Amino acid sequence: MSKTISHDPSELKTIGFTPFLYLSDQPLFHVCRDVPIADALAQASDLLFLAKSLTVDAAYAQDSDRHAWAAHYLTTMSKAVIDNVVKVLTRKPAQTRAQADQ
Repeated sequence: MSKTISHDPSELKTIGFTPFLYLSDQPLFHVCRDVPIADALAQASDLLFLAKSLTVDAAYAQDSDRHAWAAHYLTTMSKAVIDNVVKVLTRKPAQTRAQADQ
């Protein structure tokens, strides 16, 4: 039984498994599936806001790079969430067998 893809944005959810933070060519983390995309994008926005704040702090901090590294990880996480949402929005709808045979 195949699922049809909803075109109602309020029903779209993350498909999951978009990896981020690689160690030795293995992803350490990934985006979870079935999160409503509006919630996922809101979280990505929050992460990017924090990363922006940390990069401003990093520009003025003379003694440490911890702000820059924190911003790096936050932007990596945000990118994974956004990439996952893009996959949901650009995937093709499921076809029936008859449609595929045409």
